[in-house]
Amino acid sequence: MTANNRIPNRLINEKSPYLLQHAYNPVNWYSWCDEAFDKAKAEDKPVFLSIGYSTCHWCHVMEKESFEDGKVAEILNKYFVSIKVDREERPDIDNIYMSICQSLTGQGGWPLTIIMTYDKEPVYAGTYLPKISNYSVLGLIDLLVSAEKIWKSRKKEFIETGKEIAKSINNNLIRYKNEKLQPNILDKAYRFFNLNFDKTYGGFGIRPKFPTPHNLSFLLRYYKYFNDENALHMVQKTIEGMYRGGIFDHIGFGFSRYSTDEKWLVPHFEKMLYDNALISHVCAEVFLATGKEFFKDISEKIFAYILRDMTSPEGGFYCAEDADSEGEEGKFYVWDKKEVENLLTQEESKFFSDFYNISENGNFNGKNIPNLIDKDIKSFEELDKNFEGIRKKLFSYREKRVHPHKDDKILTSWNGLMIGAMAFGGRAFGEKKYIAAAEKCAGFLLNNMFSDKGRLMERYREGSIDHLGFIDDYAFFIWGLIELYEATLNIKYLENAVNLNNQMTELFWDEKEGGFYLYGKDSENLIIRPKEIYDGAMPSGNSVALSDLIRLSKLTENSDLYSKASRLLDLFGGNINSSPESHINFLSGYMFMKLKGSEIVIAGEPENQNTINMINEINRRFLPFTVFILKDSKQTDAFVSYKTTAYVCKNFSCYEPTTDIKTFCRLLDE
Repeated sequence: MTANNRIPNRLINEKSPYLLQHAYNPVNWYSWCDEAFDKAKAEDKPVFLSIGYSTCHWCHVMEKESFEDGKVAEILNKYFVSIKVDREERPDIDNIYMSICQSLTGQGGWPLTIIMTYDKEPVYAGTYLPKISNYSVLGLIDLLVSAEKIWKSRKKEFIETGKEIAKSINNNLIRYKNEKLQPNILDKAYRFFNLNFDKTYGGFGIRPKFPTPHNLSFLLRYYKYFNDENALHMVQKTIEGMYRGGIFDHIGFGFSRYSTDEKWLVPHFEKMLYDNALISHVCAEVFLATGKEFFKDISEKIFAYILRDMTSPEGGFYCAEDADSEGEEGKFYVWDKKEVENLLTQEESKFFSDFYNISENGNFNGKNIPNLIDKDIKSFEELDKNFEGIRKKLFSYREKRVHPHKDDKILTSWNGLMIGAMAFGGRAFGEKKYIAAAEKCAGFLLNNMFSDKGRLMERYREGSIDHLGFIDDYAFFIWGLIELYEATLNIKYLENAVNLNNQMTELFWDEKEGGFYLYGKDSENLIIRPKEIYDGAMPSGNSVALSDLIRLSKLTENSDLYSKASRLLDLFGGNINSSPESHINFLSGYMFMKLKGSEIVIAGEPENQNTINMINEINRRFLPFTVFILKDSKQTDAFVSYKTTAYVCKNFSCYEPTTDIKTFCRLLDE
């Protein structure tokens, strides 16, 4: 079979949506496999590596310009062995070669372009390249021609350069500064955010602006820890700014990946599961911290989007939606004023245009991105109420447009984040449907994402699982299961979290130095085996594992896990001291350890009203440094009496057990 009379290459047999996008390129692509490197060695050719993901705008641009071009394909096919990698399916490969690109060029991004030896050692690293050189920008054709000439005439030098780069990067990546965190490290991180806070629009820095919800989560915990109202203000202002902007989809809900401007107006339109999971979670936390329905509403709108558009029939959550449709970025999401006027009544059109900044000239390439920037809004709740009928009309109309590509693979790591978000949101809002969705997804992963040998896998698509799970898959899924346990108090979720944590330790933990490697000891051995600690768009696997270890140590009374957490912080302590803002999720875990936190045991039957009342009192409070567990007669006879009893411990000291709900509430609030 062919598409538009084109002959498919070997990527046609892959499951990755990104690789399948390139299945009809004239380039003789390989996926990352031994066959490709064996071929390069046997034919004495260098390797061309291209890394991207299916919803990446500039990946699409480079494909159309270069990888669909006959001349480029001719050069690649004759002189190189070409490999395509989906960064979301192979974060290990992406992490290593992106680190190399950043080290060599000072910047990174996708598509990632690498030229390397058949021993996987890089000689060139860059990002998007135009087909033809222009001004000071090197074109892909010139790069390939030059690399091929060097390979033929100075092969020894080519190979030695690769070895030197690999050695240098390896030395840099494994350089951890084992030291205790500085006493003022929390204040140092706080000062960074306070200094860079945008008082007008929220967020940090100028542009581009990323949501980076774990930064907000840190500030929220800093507020709780130090009772610092300014920290809470920065969180609320940032979320409100994001919501007002075009980065939030006011018609269909959900957040885009980032904003290209300081006002949060013009997004990079792709929507990622991980962003929406982390944003919805922190909004639910702010709701508990402030009681403001506005933040609950944002979480629920995100959940509505995920359950409507991003949930598989089996209950897993899809990966992402593209920025582009019909070859144009943002086309699906923007509006022409005449289009709005024809669709709505005169009164509705005026209301929508006035509040959501719809104009004749537009705010994005002559079209309009709906937004609420700089609008004086007395009540978001009242605005929503008046807007809902209009929104439904606009949404129904928009649904008839050509939709952006949906990446429908299911990643264990990102699903773990959304499980955690929906479980937490469900118990914070008292909304069972979110908990049910989290349970369905967790059940899907537990039933489908393990190999015959019991190994957690990374990706599911079309009934097939592939790729041994990475540290993120384990750490994020454990985190989601812990949240799900606290939402349901079903012991099976805690048991699964403990079992996964044991497997994670066995596969990824460095017994000699401490810390978790990016990929397991049973995985393919790449040129580097890094430990990822940078909290970027997502928190790192090591920082989430830190929180997992702390929470599980308290939930299971396992001091060995707490010791591992301490060792983890010490190993990376120097790195965190040097740049706390780049390791912010570690500091959220550090606060939990520093404060020692609280442990609550509710001894009683789950259907007992007194038990329910005590659990509800926990759920309606923002208690980021607290873990709690239910002990019923099925688990133990030791605690359970005729009346529900609460056991509250703080900072290694336990209060007298109580059966009185008022006393229990007082202990929670102390």
